[in-house]
Parts: sequence; structure tokens; C-alpha cells
Amino acid sequence: MWRWILLACLCHPSLAADPMRVVYPATEAASDHRYDDLLVLLRTALDKTVDRYGPYRLEASRLPMEEERSLEELRRGGGIDVAWSSTSALRERQLLPVRVDLRKGLLGYRIALIDGRRQPEFDQVRTLAGLGRFQVGQGKDWGDVQVYRAAAIRVSTGRYDSLFGMLSNHRFDLLPRSVLEVFGEYQQYHERYPNLEVEQHLLIYYPWPYYFFCQRDNPRLAARLQLGLQRMRADGSFDAIFWQYHRDVLRQARMSERRLIVLSNPLLPPDTPLGDATMWFDPQRDRAPSP
Repeated sequence: MWRWILLACLCHPSLAADPMRVVYPATEAASDHRYDDLLVLLRTALDKTVDRYGPYRLEASRLPMEEERSLEELRRGGGIDVAWSSTSALRERQLLPVRVDLRKGLLGYRIALIDGRRQPEFDQVRTLAGLGRFQVGQGKDWGDVQVYRAAAIRVSTGRYDSLFGMLSNHRFDLLPRSVLEVFGEYQQYHERYPNLEVEQHLLIYYPWPYYFFCQRDNPRLAARLQLGLQRMRADGSFDAIFWQYHRDVLRQARMSERRLIVLSNPLLPPDTPLGDATMWFDPQRDRAPSP
């Protein structure tokens, strides 16, 4: 009898293997909910691959980490097994990307904060050339800086927490932020800088994929997450999580009503799956399902 039990364990990965330990970057505070959707995606992808890869144990890192620290820990092979970030050719040489965009490309859609008194100037912008008359603000080390400069748009840089005051004091003309960020930042900084407003009519877009990344010596975890996310996309659970977390902000953004200005991304790796239209949110095509 015990021989048959042992044979069953060896043949069934969920019984034979020790749980796969998966450590992700802890946030600074329990009140930080910026990555809640990513943790749900991560857990669900692992759940949907137990049949192939066996059980798992998902844990937060002992110490909190911001994005750059988490990527450095992955590169060093210390402390964590998975992180999330935008991609670049350099990052994909250093780490293993799981090439399913976790937010369906939303980080590439940008709505700007401006001095609200200048809205009539932005009402006249119809093209990239028109946008090029203005100076953009960005964080000092943000990869987006290269995107704007490649499009011949002038960029002024500063620390993140200084950008809103710089905009208010006319050090630059607009601060493009992801549709997932702009409204929260407006709420956060409007009282301090009352002239700041969300620009009403423009939508800047450049491909800016956002993936899970694993250590290069852990291809098993990368393959497991790739399979899990593929299964989620196929059974509808991926889109269900997307709309659960992003329905309200997409309604507020009115993306389909805005004038779209498209930029190229010179940092984009050649293997980016841009040809898979179902992976990327399209504001003219995609609508939230009925509740």
C-alpha cells in the first residue's frame, strides 16, 4: 500500500514537491495599496499552476522595498524572488521578464497636471509638434525622460516630491502622469498648490510595459508565472481583476474622449508582444463589463 502512495506522490507534483517559496517586495506601510492588484494577480497565477508546478508559499520580504531596491535585490539574488516594474532592454538582460503586461498597458497612457489657468493653451494642441512647444517635467532618473527627449520635447527634471511645486512655479509647463496616478496626485497636492489642475483634453501614449521579473537563475518561477497569467487571460480572471481595480479611474479619465498623441519608446525591447492586441487596453475599443 505504501508503495502505491509513494508512487502517487512522485507522479503528482502537488504532492511530491516541497512548496515553491515565492517572496515579493513588502510595502512601507499596511496602508499602501498601490500594488494590491499585482498581489492578486501574483497569487492567482500561482493558484492556477498548482497542477503543473505543485504547491507554493507566498511571503512578503522581511524589509520593505521601493521599486529600485527590489530590482537590485533580484539582480543580487538576495531576499526576494519576484518584483514588478516597467521594462527596458537593459532590465531584460539583467532579469527574466514575464511578458504579460500586468496593467494592460495603462502605465503608457499619460494625462498631465498643469497650471489650470493655462488650459486654453493646451486646448490648441492637436499634434506631437504642438505638444513640442511645451516643456515637460519628469523625475530625475525616470526612463520616461528619454522617451520625451527622443520626441524632441524639452524636459526639466527634479526629485519626485519637488515636481508639483516646480510645476506650480512655472519651472515647466506640464507634468504627464499615468492615468492610474494623476487623479490621486491631484487630490494629494491641490490644496498645497491650488493652481494645479488635471488637463482636460489630451492623452499622451507611449508603450510602457509593466511586468513581473524574476532572477535569471530562477526560470522555473518565471515559466510558472507566464503559464499562470496565460491561463488567467484565457479564462477571463485576468480581465476581471483588471476591471475590479481600475474601472473607477478609467471612468474618471474619459480616455476615449481625449485627443491622443502617440510617442515612440526608444527603450522598448524587441521582444515586446505589441502584436497581441488583446494584451493592451484600447480606450476606443474596451469598455467595462456590466457590474
